[in-house]
Amino acid sequence: MSTSALPPFRREWHLVARPHGWPQPEDFALREAPVAAPGEGRILVRNLHFSVDPYMRGRMNDVKSYVPPFQLDQPMDGGAVGEVIASNAEGFAVGDHVLHGLGWREYADVDAKQAVKVDASIAPLPAYLGVLGMPGLTAYAGLFDVASFEEGDAVFVSGAAGAVGILVGQMAKLKGASRVIGSAGSDEKVKLLVEEYGFDAAFNYKNGNVAEQLKAAAPDGIDVYFDNVGGEHLEAAISSLNLHGRITLCGMIAQYNETEPTPAPRNLAMVIGKRLRIQGMLVRDHEALQPQFVREVAGWLRSGELKYQETVVEGVENGVEAFLGLMRGENTGKMIVSLDR
Repeated sequence: MSTSALPPFRREWHLVARPHGWPQPEDFALREAPVAAPGEGRILVRNLHFSVDPYMRGRMNDVKSYVPPFQLDQPMDGGAVGEVIASNAEGFAVGDHVLHGLGWREYADVDAKQAVKVDASIAPLPAYLGVLGMPGLTAYAGLFDVASFEEGDAVFVSGAAGAVGILVGQMAKLKGASRVIGSAGSDEKVKLLVEEYGFDAAFNYKNGNVAEQLKAAAPDGIDVYFDNVGGEHLEAAISSLNLHGRITLCGMIAQYNETEPTPAPRNLAMVIGKRLRIQGMLVRDHEALQPQFVREVAGWLRSGELKYQETVVEGVENGVEAFLGLMRGENTGKMIVSLDR
């Protein structure tokens, strides 16, 4: 086994109470746990960056879902990249950088089968949690596979300044969209989408009726709606979609913290006459696209055609505040917690 100096303890975030509505800081606790040398077939990783994502809110509820809930008084988990500091597994050496699923902690004891080597010379390490990671593949698969995007389509993206939305809009433009419209929660984000990321139009959903703002931004209608928000946005998109329009249901962040059922879109009958297709998506169903995705997106990154942004919060002790900020929409692009210091 190869090792460098091992720390005696690590700090890790535990869920200590299941949130009712919006999560509160007291629902979480930062605790210490001992660090030991890894067993056979395992590696010990010093996490450099970990991801906080909207789907994690659902895992805080004790309900059956596509991913198991977080357990109370146990460390939470999620995407992370780090450096191997001890290896008891063939193919991994001290100093290797790896992507794995045990975030929310300073050091992770990882089954080597659940770790993937990443190359910091191809892209900065945090990019493997965003543009080259789960959010990037979600955008790519949701647009091209689920929504069956075709050249000339007009595309509307809600939550367009988030980790997924900011990529969907650019990918649509790169593949020949006739028009790309985004919604975001601040005038600053709206300006960024148009001036920096090439959206044809964008609007602040807090400034007025979503349906009216969408119709003004897309007077000829839309062909694809990439939904990260749900609620009023979904209803507005159904009204604006053209015949045979397609909807990818990726997320519904507007509803994650509601304690009462959200009314369904009141115009669902329009789905029939317009022959719309609505499909939910989970990124794990599209892993076969991974090689094609990395090849194409890495090319766009090298050429400068695809831009991405990260909002970085420093320190494991600020992990929960980063997550709460994400839920409040304080991020532009991918929200990352960095421990690289």
